Amino acid sequence: MLKVCSYCGRIHDKKHDCGKRIRYRRQSETDKFHTSYQWTMLARLIKNRDNYLCQACLHNLDKTGVRYTTDNLEVHHIVPVRECWERRKDQGNLITLCREHHEQAEAGKISRERLTELMSEIYGDRETSPRGSA
Repeated sequence: MLKVCSYCGRIHDKKHDCGKRIRYRRQSETDKFHTSYQWTMLARLIKNRDNYLCQACLHNLDKTGVRYTTDNLEVHHIVPVRECWERRKDQGNLITLCREHHEQAEAGKISRERLTELMSEIYGDRETSPRGSA
């Protein structure tokens, strides 16, 4: 039976797959975590700890000069959640980065080792939460 497709707007058999139909994939545990209230609150805590500044810009990781970037901030897992589920809420594994540096970190252009060193330089061995709370 021919019918107007609600996905592409063309007329074809109702059993025909036009390729425009949205297929929902099952959310992974990582996806569920990143959309949770718990993650939202933790990300807010980390941004507050880092004074709402991109730590890569502030510490000149890209060698273009120190900048105080406060726009498009995101919280980055140094060791990704999919690799180590246990560290997903570890504040020592989280750092505030601007979108540009976050993409570089995800692509490996900013190494995990350098980000880990930066966290050690900033916070040393002390607790990485603001004013020792959390």
